[in-house]
Amino acid sequence: MEAVILIHVLRQAGADVTVASVEPQLQVEAAKGTKLVADTSIEACSDQIFDLVVLPGGMPGSVRLRDCEVLQKITCRQAEENRLYGAICAAPAITLLPWGLLRRKKTTCHPAFFDKLPTFWAVKSNLQVSGGLTTSRGPGTTYEFAVSLAEQLFGESVAKDIAGLLFMRTADDNAVKKEFNKVEWSVDHHAPSVLVPVAHGSEEIEVVTLIDILRRAKANVIVASIEKTHEVLASKGTKIVADVLISDAQESSHDLIILPGGTAGTERLSKSRILKKLLKEQNSAGRIYGAICSSLSILHKQGLLKNKRAAAHSSIIDKAEDEAINGAAVVIDGKLITSEGLSTVTDFALAVVNKLFGNGRARSVAEGLVFEYPNS
Repeated sequence: MEAVILIHVLRQAGADVTVASVEPQLQVEAAKGTKLVADTSIEACSDQIFDLVVLPGGMPGSVRLRDCEVLQKITCRQAEENRLYGAICAAPAITLLPWGLLRRKKTTCHPAFFDKLPTFWAVKSNLQVSGGLTTSRGPGTTYEFAVSLAEQLFGESVAKDIAGLLFMRTADDNAVKKEFNKVEWSVDHHAPSVLVPVAHGSEEIEVVTLIDILRRAKANVIVASIEKTHEVLASKGTKIVADVLISDAQESSHDLIILPGGTAGTERLSKSRILKKLLKEQNSAGRIYGAICSSLSILHKQGLLKNKRAAAHSSIIDKAEDEAINGAAVVIDGKLITSEGLSTVTDFALAVVNKLFGNGRARSVAEGLVFEYPNS
């Protein structure tokens, strides 16, 4: 989540983002099993000058970053030459601290690693900017972290625009979730099977956040490509490797099917005959399905929003005015769940966890993310 949110937000702001692998190969497996493909190797970056070097967290990822000498040299040079650098989650304590890059800097990190920070300089805040160093706490604070970095690079007005485009909520936003026609989401005594179809142009923040949070909750998440290849190029250029092709995913039924957004990705998903068939069967069998952002239009076209309340995304607002619920990040109606998208996908995924596993599991997952879980 941290890597992908950073990539998305900084590219949205206009930065030329290079994703570099410290592994022998470009494909890496992230903390919750998401497979991502980097743009280049860290060695290819050793002589370049960057305006910002930023490290995502995760374990054992932060240890692997720490043990990479090339990355250490790049980041130390960045600090010495007074350019921006940052780290989130485990990375401030596990990666930057052993490199001596937190010296005389106020720093924050994930609560699980907080006691490793130098006591006098440790700060319990979601975001800490100290000279050229910016640190933050975890997946749930990454939007704030990324927008702060965008502001330092591009200025306040760009950062404000991006926060708006991400649907970032403010302290005044009360109505996070609305539920209608309440029913139990019961599955047989097994880990719920969740299918997430992806295409070129799918929204990487939504795809990866769904995978990450639902796997943390112990759901069995299957990422299925509707393309001819397992690898898809997401909307902001992140390369994601699916677990299976959609043709293999149709061999079994799934407790949930969730469609990520992204305009180009939605267009491609809407043309998949196999996906259309799976959605139709999902509805007929009375199983759960959901959509985020622009993919609500797929459900609308298939008549799967008929007499249902849904999140008020611009892709359906003109066609389904009566069904659209304004002011709610997440809307549940029976066995349908929808969301505006982007930063609200965290609320969406936690709402799914709550319905499948209960409030306790959702709150526990939110705590691990360092995400403020709503009381209601």
